[in-house]
Amino acid sequence: MIEIIVDGILFGLQLSLLAIGMVLIFGLGGVLNLAHGEFVIITGIIAGLLMGMGFNPLFAIILGILTSGGVWAVLDRTLLRPVYRLTGEIEILVGLFLTLGLASAIDGVISYFFPGLYFSIGIPIETITVLGLKFRASSMIAGLVAIISLLLLLYFLGRTMTGRAIRAILQNQTGARLCGINVENIRTLVFFLGGIMAGLASVAQGLSSSVDPGSGLELTSLALIVSVVGGVRSVYGAIISGVLLGIVNSFVGYYVGTYLALIILLGVVITVVLFKPTGLFARSV
Repeated sequence: MIEIIVDGILFGLQLSLLAIGMVLIFGLGGVLNLAHGEFVIITGIIAGLLMGMGFNPLFAIILGILTSGGVWAVLDRTLLRPVYRLTGEIEILVGLFLTLGLASAIDGVISYFFPGLYFSIGIPIETITVLGLKFRASSMIAGLVAIISLLLLLYFLGRTMTGRAIRAILQNQTGARLCGINVENIRTLVFFLGGIMAGLASVAQGLSSSVDPGSGLELTSLALIVSVVGGVRSVYGAIISGVLLGIVNSFVGYYVGTYLALIILLGVVITVVLFKPTGLFARSV
């Protein structure tokens, strides 16, 4: 029982890390990013290519993460700029169509040029024993990466002036402008952070299993599930809901079978949407 719960928490932390980037981008940019999973893959593809060319693995991973963040910053200043001129439902719909088209384009390019390439980080130790219980070393390290990343993000948002500016814009964009905060620059920074979090999610995924060109839709779906359950504008909600859904997934996989896990998670989403459409923890940041 304890092993199942711990495995669920570790997997849930990875889900939280995966969803955080989507929550940040929607919270400040108003764009529900359906290309999020593709940027997880971009990091893995770049890291895998560089590692295959003989580069230092740490350098390859860092460059892949920075590329993911940099591309999103550029997209904020170019492709998504017309979206910000719109308001209401039209803004959300246009953002959906743009990111869906972007996801399809990236998936096509990656599948065509890198069909057999995958990203995985090998760990020399197979299991770690804690208090007589055995856990996969790769899952433990992936969970540690997620914990450190999430704690650093929460510290940044809560303790730095830039993080407080982000929170101010999320609460009242007009008031933030009146206080002298450059909303456009902060939004670009948030998109960069969203890409960075997608890159870190790629590292966690590469540690626990692998990242391959065909997994973009699945990763986006998981991020969307966690975001909807937690609240699409709530970082804390994404973290809590990710852990809860991870535990649910672990129990379902153990007692019923992994083939039903995604169906049950979707059932959880439907239930939440019916009874609390804003999410279980619907508050900004």
